[in-house]
Amino acid sequence: MTTITEKTVDIEEILKGKLGKNARWVPGVAVNWLKRIAHEDQVNEFLWRSRDLKGTPWLEACMDFLSTTLEVEGMENLPPKDDGRLYTFVSNHPMGGIDGVALGSVIGKHYDGRFRYLVNDLLMNLPGLAPLCIPINKTGKQSRNFPAMVEAGFNSDFHMLMFPAGLCSRKRNGEIRDLPWKKTFITKSVETHRDVVPIHFGGRNSDFFYRLSNISDRLVKKVNIAMLFLVDEMFKNTGNTFPVKIGKPIPWQTFDHSKTPAEWAAYVQDEVYKLKL
Repeated sequence: MTTITEKTVDIEEILKGKLGKNARWVPGVAVNWLKRIAHEDQVNEFLWRSRDLKGTPWLEACMDFLSTTLEVEGMENLPPKDDGRLYTFVSNHPMGGIDGVALGSVIGKHYDGRFRYLVNDLLMNLPGLAPLCIPINKTGKQSRNFPAMVEAGFNSDFHMLMFPAGLCSRKRNGEIRDLPWKKTFITKSVETHRDVVPIHFGGRNSDFFYRLSNISDRLVKKVNIAMLFLVDEMFKNTGNTFPVKIGKPIPWQTFDHSKTPAEWAAYVQDEVYKLKL
């Protein structure tokens, strides 16, 4: 086992940052449980071992670490990397972890690392991932900074990879599907003349995760409790192969005034799920 000389993920420090002095009242058994759910030692081992990797090579190292492989269909639908244009790649988000890493490795390899994610502030703390994230002002709340992040991303010289649901998929009425997609990718793609490339990722989390996320959505709402288990879900899927299907680019001119941006977002979401058929 790799000797860890530096901890990137430190549950005790995260608790101190979130709770301040009140962190001392969190029982030790709860702290240890959080460390186990977050796979603190395993994650830090990987982060230390891959500390010299950044961007796409780091994503590929993640795939190797998790023994994850892809069966990709539709690579011919990815626009050429040298056509001088920029694109918005959008996908469903069934897992909230491996899917983001896997699709980033595909897009990053095809476009020589010239893409960026819109991610939450916690992921910005991963050194290997940070170069692929849109930098934002770290002061204040994430929600206030999100518009600035979007502007910076779409006004950059990078392709954008987005999961427009914002959260990973939910299982409702027996179907695993994203919540309604937000319209931002439509409005900004039109504004910056980026065609939209739909992608479907085939995968799922455990039934436990989907039950917990539904309970959290209904009863807690302000706190996404299910997020605590995303790393654990990622490790549960170690060694799996996932199908990915890339659709044909949708010209930005498609998104005219015959529908609202929200309706166009729903249309693209439906097109993504049709790729599964």
